[in-house]
Amino acid sequence: MHKHTISFLNAFRGIWTAITTQLNVRIHIFVGSLVLFLAVYLQIPIPEILMLVLTIMIVIVAEMVNTAIEFMSDAITLEHDENIKYAKDVAAGAVLISAIFAVFIGLIIFAPKIISLLNT
Repeated sequence: MHKHTISFLNAFRGIWTAITTQLNVRIHIFVGSLVLFLAVYLQIPIPEILMLVLTIMIVIVAEMVNTAIEFMSDAITLEHDENIKYAKDVAAGAVLISAIFAVFIGLIIFAPKIISLLNT
């Protein structure tokens, strides 16, 4: 049981490290919170809110994996290395793809509700 406790503590420390050291993680959490607040305010149905939560988590997880790759790469060397550059670029690309996906999901869920409010 002790190993699992240490593993959970390390995981929570990793989450805290990402939040406290990475502006982009804080931005994603802030924007995700605003999106969820707006969803509740606009009375978006629960299944769609769950889709928003899943989408927000995908973006945050992608950002955390990107952060882990950056930390690991910088620990290996701060000198230019083409393979490390590729790894960092691919990880950043994964964040970008997840964020674009999140915007599309948000538009699909929010656009009809907002258009309906504007037409009344």
